[in-house]
Amino acid sequence: MKKILSVLLLCIAVVTFAFNRPALAADAVKGAKVFSANCASCHAGGKNLVQANKNLKKDALEKYGMNSPEAIIAQVTNGKNAMPAFKGRLKPEQIEDVAAYVLDEANNKEWK
Repeated sequence: MKKILSVLLLCIAVVTFAFNRPALAADAVKGAKVFSANCASCHAGGKNLVQANKNLKKDALEKYGMNSPEAIIAQVTNGKNAMPAFKGRLKPEQIEDVAAYVLDEANNKEWK
Protein backbone atom coordinates (compact mmCIF):
# COMPACT_ATOMS: atom_id res chain seq x y z
CA MET A 1 0.00 0.00 0.00
CA LYS A 2 2.81 2.42 0.87
CA LYS A 3 4.55 1.65 -2.41
CA ILE A 4 1.38 2.36 -4.43
CA LEU A 5 0.81 5.61 -2.55
CA SER A 6 4.42 6.66 -3.10
CA VAL A 7 4.22 5.95 -6.82
CA LEU A 8 0.93 7.82 -7.07
CA LEU A 9 2.35 10.88 -5.30
CA LEU A 10 5.44 10.77 -7.49
CA CYS A 11 3.26 10.67 -10.62
CA ILE A 12 1.22 13.62 -9.40
CA ALA A 13 4.39 15.60 -8.68
CA VAL A 14 5.88 14.81 -12.10
CA VAL A 15 2.67 15.77 -13.93
CA THR A 16 2.30 18.96 -11.90
CA PHE A 17 5.83 20.19 -12.60
CA ALA A 18 6.18 18.86 -16.12
CA PHE A 19 3.01 20.41 -17.49
CA ASN A 20 2.77 23.58 -15.42
CA ARG A 21 3.73 26.51 -17.62
CA PRO A 22 5.92 29.08 -15.88
CA ALA A 23 4.67 32.65 -15.76
CA LEU A 24 6.07 34.72 -18.57
CA ALA A 25 8.40 37.46 -17.45
CA ALA A 26 7.59 40.98 -18.49
CA ASP A 27 9.60 42.23 -21.46
CA ALA A 28 11.24 45.64 -21.03
CA VAL A 29 12.10 45.83 -24.75
CA LYS A 30 8.44 45.43 -25.70
CA GLY A 31 7.58 47.80 -22.87
CA ALA A 32 9.79 50.48 -24.41
CA LYS A 33 7.73 50.37 -27.60
CA VAL A 34 4.42 50.53 -25.70
CA PHE A 35 5.78 53.34 -23.52
CA SER A 36 6.91 55.31 -26.56
CA ALA A 37 3.48 55.01 -28.19
CA ASN A 38 1.33 55.63 -25.08
CA CYS A 39 3.28 57.25 -22.26
CA ALA A 40 6.08 59.35 -23.71
CA SER A 41 3.83 62.33 -24.41
CA CYS A 42 3.73 62.99 -20.66
CA HIS A 43 6.73 60.97 -19.45
CA ALA A 44 9.47 61.44 -22.08
CA GLY A 45 12.87 60.79 -20.55
CA GLY A 46 11.29 59.73 -17.28
CA LYS A 47 9.85 63.18 -16.66
CA ASN A 48 6.29 64.11 -15.76
CA LEU A 49 4.95 67.09 -17.68
CA VAL A 50 1.82 67.36 -15.51
CA GLN A 51 3.35 67.00 -12.03
CA ALA A 52 7.11 67.47 -12.28
CA ASN A 53 7.86 66.03 -8.82
CA LYS A 54 6.10 62.74 -9.65
CA ASN A 55 8.51 61.69 -12.37
CA LEU A 56 9.74 58.20 -13.21
CA LYS A 57 13.20 58.54 -11.72
CA LYS A 58 14.24 56.06 -9.05
CA ASP A 59 14.06 58.44 -6.10
CA ALA A 60 10.57 59.67 -7.00
CA LEU A 61 9.29 56.14 -7.62
CA GLU A 62 10.55 55.15 -4.16
CA LYS A 63 9.17 58.29 -2.50
CA TYR A 64 5.67 57.72 -3.88
CA GLY A 65 5.62 53.94 -3.44
CA MET A 66 5.77 53.23 -7.16
CA ASN A 67 8.99 51.20 -7.10
CA SER A 68 7.47 47.76 -7.68
CA PRO A 69 5.93 46.16 -10.76
CA GLU A 70 2.64 45.73 -8.90
CA ALA A 71 2.39 49.42 -8.01
CA ILE A 72 3.17 50.57 -11.54
CA ILE A 73 0.79 48.03 -13.05
CA ALA A 74 -2.01 49.25 -10.76
CA GLN A 75 -1.30 52.91 -11.60
CA VAL A 76 -1.20 52.33 -15.36
CA THR A 77 -4.23 50.03 -15.29
CA ASN A 78 -6.49 52.16 -13.09
CA GLY A 79 -5.03 55.65 -13.39
CA LYS A 80 -5.04 58.17 -10.55
CA ASN A 81 -5.49 61.93 -10.41
CA ALA A 82 -4.15 63.33 -13.71
CA MET A 83 -2.94 59.89 -14.85
CA PRO A 84 -5.53 58.27 -17.13
CA ALA A 85 -6.43 54.59 -16.86
CA PHE A 86 -5.10 52.39 -19.64
CA LYS A 87 -7.15 49.33 -18.70
CA GLY A 88 -9.27 49.42 -21.83
CA ARG A 89 -6.51 50.66 -24.13
CA LEU A 90 -3.66 48.28 -23.33
CA LYS A 91 -3.60 44.53 -22.75
CA PRO A 92 -2.46 43.36 -19.30
CA GLU A 93 0.74 41.97 -20.86
CA GLN A 94 1.51 45.38 -22.38
CA ILE A 95 1.04 47.07 -19.03
CA GLU A 96 3.36 44.51 -17.39
CA ASP A 97 5.93 45.20 -20.11
CA VAL A 98 5.66 48.96 -19.49
CA ALA A 99 6.19 48.41 -15.76
CA ALA A 100 9.31 46.35 -16.52
CA TYR A 101 10.60 49.07 -18.83
CA VAL A 102 9.98 51.87 -16.32
CA LEU A 103 11.74 50.00 -13.53
CA ASP A 104 14.60 49.02 -15.82
CA GLU A 105 15.10 52.62 -16.90
CA ALA A 106 14.81 53.97 -13.36
CA ASN A 107 17.19 51.40 -11.87
CA ASN A 108 19.75 50.78 -14.58
CA LYS A 109 19.65 53.41 -17.27
CA GLU A 110 19.42 57.12 -17.90
CA TRP A 111 16.44 58.12 -15.74
CA LYS A 112 18.58 58.27 -12.56
